[in-house]
Amino acid sequence: MLLFIVFGDMGLKDLFARRAERNEILTGNEKLFIENTSLYRQMERLENDPEFIEATARKELGVVDPDERIIKLK
Repeated sequence: MLLFIVFGDMGLKDLFARRAERNEILTGNEKLFIENTSLYRQMERLENDPEFIEATARKELGVVDPDERIIKLK
């Protein structure tokens, strides 16, 4: 009976495996929550902060002002 409790279906071995799986899922959820919060803040800044919009456009899209000159060095 003891072997069945430890190694059988829904036994201690299965319980420990499910706890480890749950802990991995919880850790993944925490990471996703942090990432979502960061993206939400970035979205808010993109909607309301002109300086952030300009900096993002320059960095990601390579946007330049008409009065700026681009110098490429080899």
